[in-house]
Amino acid sequence: MTPNAIKQDFESAVTKHFLFKTKLRSFLYGNDYTEGPLRDPDQCALGHWIAERRVGAYAQVPAMADLDAAHRRLHRDAALLMDHRLAGRPDAAAAGLPAVLAQAESIADLLRTIERTLRTEA
Repeated sequence: MTPNAIKQDFESAVTKHFLFKTKLRSFLYGNDYTEGPLRDPDQCALGHWIAERRVGAYAQVPAMADLDAAHRRLHRDAALLMDHRLAGRPDAAAAGLPAVLAQAESIADLLRTIERTLRTEA
């Protein structure tokens, strides 16, 4: 892949991740979304992106395994917050949101790091 193609690919991943964060926050504050993509890392758009690239274009990148693991932890913790909201404990859901958003930011950082590495090597 060219450096520009890598940049565009990772920009799409960051956008997918941003949409997840937006939908999670909105869900926790009372809006309804399909829960599957918020709860299940294999159903969300970034999860699809990771799965495709771990066996494809970026199979040689060890940090992709770290990204996948962090992404799975994020969904696990997001699901706990969703459970709080659905059980009528919106304050508990809101209280846990900053930690989950910090996890989400670390995933965005990891995406940027992997992108920089790949673009340098390209």
